[in-house]
Parts: sequence; structure tokens; C-alpha cells
Amino acid sequence: MQTSSREGGFRLLFVCTGNTCRSPMAAVIARREVVELALPGVEVRSAGVAASEGDRASGGAVRAAARNGLDLSQHQATQLTPELAEWADLILVMSPAHLLRVVELGSGETAVLITSFAEGREEDSGGSVPDPIGGPDEHYLETFEFLERLIARAFEHLEAVVEK
Repeated sequence: MQTSSREGGFRLLFVCTGNTCRSPMAAVIARREVVELALPGVEVRSAGVAASEGDRASGGAVRAAARNGLDLSQHQATQLTPELAEWADLILVMSPAHLLRVVELGSGETAVLITSFAEGREEDSGGSVPDPIGGPDEHYLETFEFLERLIARAFEHLEAVVEK
């Protein structure tokens, strides 16, 4: 992976299905990492392959984030578009189905499963991030904690290519 050739830093996009659970949690965790690692040139967004524009984050995602000191109360779902996919220097997806959609939109060269990227692999041999939608708060917390671990490892790889 290379640094962005565009002015203005590095652009990171997280993608899931509805943009109400996994990708918003990933984005808020990543924004915290950006601050903690002093990477001011990194911009983080999230989107969903089947998002309903403007939907709020699910209650379980909001509560999981809040239990970890983060705020998703103002999140509004965003549909993944070709323009948004092209905006990103790196697209981290939650499942192979999401990766397929990014490829269909023409941005497959910048997309990878978050599980594979966190493990330092370019090929997509990692598994999916479990979708907690409709489950109890414990599932959201488990997914949140899983994403925290993946994102911490992902940023170990990103720090080498992102300019401070």
C-alpha cells in the first residue's frame, strides 16, 4: 500500500451492509486511533452497500460505543456510491459480499477485508466481521471489541504509509 497521491492526507472508508452497526462502530474507533496516534491527515468515513440514507446507528451500536467512551448518536447512514468508493485511498470491508460490491463499483484495487488487512495479508483469506444487527447488546459489545482489535492492528500497518 502506498500513501495517497492526493493533496490532503489519507482517506479511509469502512463498508458494511446498512451502515448502522459495524462500519459506523469501525469509523468511530478509527477516528479515536487517528487522534491517539497523532495522524491528523487521516480522514475516516463509513458507508453501507444497502444503506438507507439518513438512518441512525442501531441502538446496540450506539450503546456499545457509549460504553467505550465514543458517540454514535449523530451518525446517519450513507449509501456506498462509486464517487465515495473512489474518494477512499483504502476501503476496509466487513465481508466478502461487501468486497464484491466495491469491485462492482470499480474500486476493488483499494479494497480489502478488514480481517485480512489487520493480519497484514493482501489476499482476502480472513473471515467476516459478525453482524450484530437485531441481536442483544452483548453481541454489539463483542463486535465492537473485535473491531477495536482489528483496527489497532490495521493502524500498525497504516502508520508506515500515512504521513504525520
